[in-house]
Amino acid sequence: MIGARISINEYTNRVFGVIKAKYGLKDKSESINKFVELYGYNEIEPEVREDYLKELNKIQKDTLKNGFKPMTRKELDELFK
Repeated sequence: MIGARISINEYTNRVFGVIKAKYGLKDKSESINKFVELYGYNEIEPEVREDYLKELNKIQKDTLKNGFKPMTRKELDELFK
């Protein structure tokens, strides 16, 4: 955990107070963490999990193997299992 001393304006203080109350948090430090958890993805792209990348590679290989021919619903469902 990193400690930080920050200066915020009255409006920001109120927003963090509302977040604290809305989510039943202990203090405003937790409300800052919750705010970043909720809205931080707009600023920083999340890390992609390794298993997700493997699944995307598998789908890409299957797509190239099958070409661009029309697929049945069953074939399409099999790709996403």
